[in-house]
Amino acid sequence: MVDYKDFKTRLKIAKSKLKNNSESKDEKKGKFMGNAFKLSTEFVAAVAVGTIIGFILDSWFGTKPWLIIIFFFLGSAAGMLNVIKTAKLMQEKD
Repeated sequence: MVDYKDFKTRLKIAKSKLKNNSESKDEKKGKFMGNAFKLSTEFVAAVAVGTIIGFILDSWFGTKPWLIIIFFFLGSAAGMLNVIKTAKLMQEKD
């Protein structure tokens, strides 16, 4: 027969492992959300900066839509490259 104290000890160990796993899931979820916000912010900032630079240059040179469009796409490309680089660094850390 199984000893009651032995069963009680194993039950405590199993409960503590379950509790530790649930806490680590919450930590991972928070870390994931932080990384997602970081990546999205980097992309949006690059697009916004590119568009603003295009708008300023268009007002200086009088070529109204062309430089905004060009710098929008340059900002988008720069944002994608930043996101890829940052994601690789995050993956190497984990």
